[in-house]
Amino acid sequence: MIYDIHQTTTYEYAAPVPVAKHILRMTPVNRIGLKVLDSWIEITPTPADQCSAFDFFGNNIIHVDVDRSHESFVVNTLSRVEVDSPLPLLAELTPPFEDVRRMACLSTSLASDSPVHFLFPSYLLSLSDEIGAYAAQSFPPGQPILAGALDLMTRIRHDFAYEPGATDVTTPPETAFALRSGVCQDFAHVMIVGLRSLGLPAAYVSGYLRTVPPPGKKRLEGADATHAWVSVWCGPEHGWCGLDPTNAIRASDDHIVIAIGRDYADVAPSAGIIVSSGEQKLNVGVDVIPVD
Repeated sequence: MIYDIHQTTTYEYAAPVPVAKHILRMTPVNRIGLKVLDSWIEITPTPADQCSAFDFFGNNIIHVDVDRSHESFVVNTLSRVEVDSPLPLLAELTPPFEDVRRMACLSTSLASDSPVHFLFPSYLLSLSDEIGAYAAQSFPPGQPILAGALDLMTRIRHDFAYEPGATDVTTPPETAFALRSGVCQDFAHVMIVGLRSLGLPAAYVSGYLRTVPPPGKKRLEGADATHAWVSVWCGPEHGWCGLDPTNAIRASDDHIVIAIGRDYADVAPSAGIIVSSGEQKLNVGVDVIPVD
């Protein structure tokens, strides 16, 4: 699949902001199964300084300095990407989760995709006995790693209500787990905590999910959304497999990766510092358009 992706991110401030520094993760990079054909970004107000780099996990980050007063900050991105369908992976043919746990612990690689980076507590995620016990129900002795992860993903989709507003970006997974509700970030965080609490490597993935309108209905502009899902390490032979607990499906060519990290803090689309007072309002509009 080839897609044109347009995202507009707008921050509106209650009071003028005289100076600001931003770190943006809003543009895709070449990965296995993802090829960037073109990419463009426009920032308003025009930054005094702007430079691009790659973080440890290979995500594209853009450092932006704004040194003049402004009441809004707008980022427009436009990318054309080619996404391959993942190769079929038979869950029952993946190794037992006990073997995967042992192989992950014995790994000596420090490459960015090594399972060792995704085993331990991270900035937003702690290990949890309660969530670990919930996840353990999907992993009886000898359970193939992907079969267990698929079962956990399906149970989260069944047991949790998708409820925007029930949580926010600062809500810890323990709270979302107790509420049994949240949004894609919460579902991904709960699943990751459950897997890591069992000693299984799991990464956080942010990106886009192409939506399909009902038959006979037109696509609504801006109806597509930023999304989050989980990548589970299935051993050195099978590698990483994307699973979407919000929809209980495997990541496919409808899922377009922007950034990968240990949790949301590693992949947040925007971070930084502003000098101001009062509240700010955020609005995000995304269009994911298949190219014939």
